[in-house]
Amino acid sequence: MDLKKYFVKSELIPAIVQEKDTNEVLMLAYMNEESLKKTIETGYTWFFSRSRNELWNKGATSGHIQKVISITPDCDDDTLLVIVEQTGPACHTGNKSCFYQVGHIYK
Repeated sequence: MDLKKYFVKSELIPAIVQEKDTNEVLMLAYMNEESLKKTIETGYTWFFSRSRNELWNKGATSGHIQKVISITPDCDDDTLLVIVEQTGPACHTGNKSCFYQVGHIYK
């Protein structure tokens, strides 16, 4: 499978991670071509850390893994929706989702 079409506009693309059973948005991270390949090959999520400038496998240290159910590109092929079975919390804070904060920027 040629994955290059997803990285025409940028070397990194957003990956929205959503829980299979609840449809809850768990997190947003970035993928490069290598992390997308590793995700497809292993069946578990791999992302590219912009701050550390390296690949990371979600849950490798915490055990809070994400088993990939499906990956769907958006209409422009520049964002991915990754449906997963989440083990444990998705957020590094220990919350189920990274979108747990009370309050809104705009409502």
